[in-house]
Amino acid sequence: MDRFNRTEMIIGSENLEKLKNSNILVFGLGGVGGSLCESLVRAGVSNISIVDRDIVDETNINRQAIATEKTIGMKKTDAMEERLKSINSEINIKKYNVNLSSDTIDEFNFEEYDYIADAIDTVSAKILLAEKAKEKNVKLIMSMGMGNKLDPTKIEVADISKTSVCHLARVLRREFKKRNIKDIKVVYSKEEARKPLFKLENESTPGSMSFVPPVCGMVMSSVIIGDLIAL
Repeated sequence: MDRFNRTEMIIGSENLEKLKNSNILVFGLGGVGGSLCESLVRAGVSNISIVDRDIVDETNINRQAIATEKTIGMKKTDAMEERLKSINSEINIKKYNVNLSSDTIDEFNFEEYDYIADAIDTVSAKILLAEKAKEKNVKLIMSMGMGNKLDPTKIEVADISKTSVCHLARVLRREFKKRNIKDIKVVYSKEEARKPLFKLENESTPGSMSFVPPVCGMVMSSVIIGDLIAL
């Protein structure tokens, strides 16, 4: 038996080979990005680049695939590599321990990737990434706001021009329109964000649940895989 037998049963050997040969670039390894990476590798993707400058914090444990008591204090890229290698030791991983910005974007050779996944939450970085993906004609999927939400069944896939409710999507719609950026596929939630019962030291930090950001990552993975093998 092969670890991918059950996957092959429903997508076939040719499509499984396509996934093994695909090269994916993932920005952000938090609640969304961590589950996204794990789902891609469990599905058979064998080449993945991961980008994040943060370290694992105790407050990440409630939702992030890489966050355990043992990984607190580790670089997220190192923790993600360790987890993915424990799933498939033969995968090829590139790690970038950087924040995406105008100063670092040239570190990435976008032409070598079949798909880019954005799981970051900074508006300026998202705009930069969308601009570069369009310039290089690389497929891109972006996550929208998942903070302060409790219902994963409200998560949907749409072109950003068709989104509603989500504050982050509204901001990006406006910014993309200014820059004539079109046809951006996003995963967003139609659930109204809840007001936190209290605030943390960083007052902008949203509340989160174990089953909302990871579901977003899983949905992003399904879209990427569906596009790569034309399901």
